Formats: sequence, C-alpha cells, structure tokens
Amino acid sequence: MPRLILLNKPYGVLPQFTDREQGRPTLADHVPVAGVYPAGRLDRDSEGLLALSDDGALIARIADPHHKLPKTYWAQVEGVPTEEALDRLRRGVELNDGPTLPAGARLMAEPAGLWPRDPPVRFRASIPTAWIELTLREGRNRQVRRMTAAVGFPTLRLIRWAIGDWTLDGLAPGAWREVAVQAPPARAKVADDKTPEGKRWTSPPTSRGSATPGTRRRRSPR
Repeated sequence: MPRLILLNKPYGVLPQFTDREQGRPTLADHVPVAGVYPAGRLDRDSEGLLALSDDGALIARIADPHHKLPKTYWAQVEGVPTEEALDRLRRGVELNDGPTLPAGARLMAEPAGLWPRDPPVRFRASIPTAWIELTLREGRNRQVRRMTAAVGFPTLRLIRWAIGDWTLDGLAPGAWREVAVQAPPARAKVADDKTPEGKRWTSPPTSRGSATPGTRRRRSPR
C-alpha cells in the first residue's frame, strides 16, 4: 500500500527535505518520515496543504495537471475584488506564459479559526483587504499570485485549503496526518483522464485496496 501524508505546511518552510546551502526550514522539520516526497510544490511564502507519498504513480496522479485534480486556494488580496474581476478569473486571464484555464472564483469571509501568520502580513492602512477562494486545475509557477495581480488585486497571503477531496480540516500549521489511499492503476491513461475500466476519476480515492495491474502495449514495428 502506498503511504499518503497530508501536511499543513507553515509559511517560510521550503517544500523539500534539505537546504544544505542556507539552512532554511524544510519539510524535515515537520515530517519525520523516511522515503516520502512532496506531490507537487507549495512555495516557501505560501501555506497550507501539501501531500507527500512514497509511491511515484500516486505522486504523479496528484501533481500532474493533466489529471485535472482540483486544488483550492484561499487568497487574501489587497482591495475588494469586483464581480468583473472575479468573472475574469473564472474565464481565465492572460499571463506572460499564456492564458490560464477557467477557474472557480468567489468572494469569501475570512476563514473561521484562521491561525496568525508568522511573520504577520504587511497591510496598507488606507487599503482594505478581502478573501477569495480560487479552484484551479493546472499548476503553473506562482499562478494564483499572478492571476490576482493580473486583475488588479495582489495576493498578500496564500493558503492551499484542498487537493481534490483532501483538506486542511483539523490540521494546525506544521501538523500532519496519514490517510488510507488506493494506488492509482498502472499505466493509467492521461489523455482522457480515465481509468482502464473507463470510469472517470472524480476525487482522490480514500479506501484501501490494491493497485490495478498494468498491461503491456506492443511496440509497433519501425
């Protein structure tokens, strides 16, 4: 069975296990488990849910945007986004590396029970802030920050709340839990995001089970 660990990564922690050059805080300071690796990245200045596993296929399933596993973020932005700005986020915005895919976007109240950030967010007293929830199905570098800036509302604080159906619920900063998970089918098709049985993936599996054996494909003659 593959191992899957869900960590609430604190602000300032690198999404890797070593930092020999500068000695900054890393995942090793919070997850004393050998042989697991992060499924994707979460920038040093971002907080929230990070999945780690010892299974390469599961890591790919979570991290690879081709599988379109939704990732939900809470972003505290400078200013109060208008409905026009939110609609631009929903339709997709033009970035320097091309247009983004449509995203879920809505205004939200400040999350209940939100922990204080260390160090605190720097505010401008004359400008209000607001929280928005963004759900993406792609994973570009610093994408949420670039998207909110593109519509005129820079991100001040960014928290990843969910990866598929896995959430931060009940996890304090730096805390982690291990969840039961079924291994992805071997050689699962990426192009149509379906299992070998033809069933579409809708959310991360949460029950234990064995991996579906892969099948060999014949090579076509050269």
